[in-house]
This record gives sequence, C-alpha cells and structure tokens, in this order.
Amino acid sequence: MTALFTLLPEAVRTAKVDSKSAVLEQVTLNFASAYHLDADTVRTRLHEREALGSTGFGRGVAIPHARIADLTRPVAVFLRLDTPVAFEAADDMPVDLVFGLLSPEAAGVAHLHALAAISRLMRDDRMHEALSQAPSDEALYSLISNVIDRDAA
Repeated sequence: MTALFTLLPEAVRTAKVDSKSAVLEQVTLNFASAYHLDADTVRTRLHEREALGSTGFGRGVAIPHARIADLTRPVAVFLRLDTPVAFEAADDMPVDLVFGLLSPEAAGVAHLHALAAISRLMRDDRMHEALSQAPSDEALYSLISNVIDRDAA
C-alpha cells in the first residue's frame, strides 16, 4: 500500500504569522514552492473552501484543504506556528498546527481518505505533543513521515 498523500521535507516548516489570512498565505506559498504549483490557483481554491466553513479542526489544529486540477495525487504541507492564531475553529481555540492538503479535482474518495488520515494523526495526543515540542523543521518532518510510512506499510 502507498501513502495516501505526498509530503516533501521542504513542505514542512515553522512559521511566524499573526492571522488566519497569513496562515492561508503561508500554506499557499509552501504548496507553490514545494510542489511547483501556481500560487494564485492554490490561494483561490483554499479561500473558496474556507468560505464554506472554517477548516479549524479543533485542539489547536487547522486542516485547510481543496481540490485543484493538474495534480496526479494528494499533496500536503505542514506548518507549526510560533504563536497560535485565531482560526474560527470548531472549539474556538487558536491554531498552532496546520496541515494543508490539496487533491486532484476528481479525487473524491482519495481526498476524503487523506483528510481522515490527517485527522487521525492530529487527534493522537502523543503526536500532537511531539509536533508541538519538535526542535526543528527536520524533526517535524521525521515525526510525520514516520507515521505516514508506518500507516502505508
């Protein structure tokens, strides 16, 4: 079995932002640079999805996601924020862990499976704590990729 989404090391980073819009912009820029995607398209699709309702998951986590053309499989980015920001989350808690997901336009079930996998990962208390305490971007990537690889095996 293969992983439900691709996460590249350069798509994982710590960010200093001060608002929900700045979070979405950083997610957009990470997708654009890591996966060579058009930033305007990514930005538009993420904002369209966010307009339907906040992707603030709760427990300090947001999972902004969208579907875009020209992708062959789901791709992800991860941000750990230096300071939590308001994100209109379901529990009204500010967000400091952000897992972005983009899927191909026609990836109905694959998109939902990838979202479910991210949701399970972010609900795990030990993983949540480890991500919050990781000393570097490399450590963040290692934590996430180990789980992705384990779950795909």
